[in-house]
Order: sequence, then structure tokens, then C-alpha cells
Amino acid sequence: MSARRPTARATASGVAAKRAVVGMDQAVQELRTLRDCLRHACTRLSAAALAYGQGTDNAWDEAVWLALWSLHLPPDRVEPFLDARLTRDERKSFFELIERRCRERLPAAYLTGEAWLRGLRFRADPRAIIPRSLIVEAMEETLDDWLAGREPDDILDLCTGGGSIAISAALRFAQARVDAVDLSEQALSLAAENLADHQVQDRVNLYHGDLFAPIGDRQYDLILCNPPYVNSASMRKLPAEFLAEPDTALAGGNDGMDLIRRILADAPKALRDGGFLLLEIGHEAPFFEAAFDSLEFAYLPVAAGEDQLVLVSREQLLAAGYGATLGKPRRRR
Repeated sequence: MSARRPTARATASGVAAKRAVVGMDQAVQELRTLRDCLRHACTRLSAAALAYGQGTDNAWDEAVWLALWSLHLPPDRVEPFLDARLTRDERKSFFELIERRCRERLPAAYLTGEAWLRGLRFRADPRAIIPRSLIVEAMEETLDDWLAGREPDDILDLCTGGGSIAISAALRFAQARVDAVDLSEQALSLAAENLADHQVQDRVNLYHGDLFAPIGDRQYDLILCNPPYVNSASMRKLPAEFLAEPDTALAGGNDGMDLIRRILADAPKALRDGGFLLLEIGHEAPFFEAAFDSLEFAYLPVAAGEDQLVLVSREQLLAAGYGATLGKPRRRR
């Protein structure tokens, strides 16, 4: 049997070795190019054992995002600048941002005040959850297959938060009128700022209230909703970055389905014949299927997974007894 080769994590005695990270002052003093600074930032972020998933999913992308924002550079082009030399003040500003990210465990979007979703910039701060909904991807990539060439004239965005889904819908469906509802006045104030930035105030109406209550008897061709759906066990394990977001935008009760039960119950009366509800459920598919085992529906695949978005029609909701007491259908797989 050959001897096992020591790894980088172990000394000859088997005791884990300590790996030092160069401090910010030394990095500011000695590093020069953006490439150098990004490498150090990745080292610092990785050593801090941060959580990702609110715009990026790894230390490199997070470092690039913060660097480009700090340097007032385009957010999608780092390669042309990698070998550019940074001034001392530029290095200091960037590394201070990295230190805040590590020390305070705030999401990058809250540090910069902005988030990017499918090429669109949105203001982001603790008034609302950081824009990252998979619904926007589905509207661009897979929803058309179900609309069968009939674009929606009236769209409702429930739990709109900072308005990113409503704005994306207005830009995707240029002829549509969009209503957006949220229970949080603070979130709606952020949404209003985003509407102004994208110049869609004349086509997107904001309503304050609880789910369908503010819209009265209006009906829609398409309802979009990214509700709070994180189950209680997962909420207790959330890292600091996610706890920085409003918990009312995340917590969905014991099985994550508390608000979704109410949405399914009331959606039929707000949908026109042939209308659809597109609902984000994240990683809660097992809980969704257990809670709504008589409901026929479809999953819309996105890059993040095959079962994180639910699409259900008004007719399927009615057949399952939501909004009326009609039959019990099969669930579509």
C-alpha cells in the first residue's frame, strides 16, 4: 500500500494548517492590476465562508461584480480591464467594499444599491427582497410555448416587492397593462423608484394591500407571483446574507405553502378563461406536491432547475376545487 500524500489542509502531524490571508492595507500597498485585486478579493471572500445566491453563486463573480461597480465600469465586461493598473484610491475603495461584504455579511446588492436581472438594472435595498426571480427567465424562454401566440393584455404581479417582475413583464409584453400588489408600503416605495427608472409608470399600477384584496373584481390573462415560500426548517438555517432581506418576503410557514394556499384559492376569480398563474416555489417542490396533490399543473424548466416554477391554468384550478367545487383531476408531470 502506498503512503497517502499530505494534502494542503494537513501538516505532517495531521493537524490542520492555518492559511493566512494578506490584510487589506498590504493588498492596497502592493497589488497593482485589476487581475491582482480580483485574485486577492476571491481569496478574502473564500476565507470568510460567505453565502451566495442573491445575484451571484461564487466568489469570483461576486468579486467581479463589486469591482466593476466600484470602478464605474460596465457590469458585463471585465476582460478588457483585467490588466489595467488601478490607482491607490481605486484599490482602497474596492478592498473596503470587499471588507464590508466579509465583515457585515450584507448581500452585494445592498452594498451597491443595485441588482441586475436578465440585463435589467434595479435599485435594491432592504425595503424589498433582492431581484432574482426565475419568473423573468421563464417569460423570455419558455412561457410563450403555453401562451400559444396569444400575448396577455392584462397581467397581475402579486408580492411585487421592488417591482422587478412587474417591470420585466411590462417590457416583455409591450401591449399589456400590469398591476402590481404588495403588502409592504416600503417595498412599494422602492418599486415606484424602479418604475420611474424604466419609464413604465404609465403601464404599471402599484397597489398596497393583501394579495387580491386591492384589485376588486378585475380579471387578468396572466398572474405572476414570487411569494414567500421558504419552509420553517429552512428559515432557521438561512445564512446572514438572506436574513438581511425582509423575512416577510421569505418565510412561508411550516411547509412553505401558507400564502400559496390562499393564492390558489382566490386565483380563479382573478383569472379570465384560459388564463394562467405562474408561481415560483424554489426548492419546495416536495412540499408543493404534498399540499396540492389533487391539482393538475406543469413545471416550467429554467436554468436553475426543472421544478422551481409552477404553471397552472384557471380551468385546472377550478377542476381541483379552487374557487368552485368541481371534480378532482390528475396532476400533470
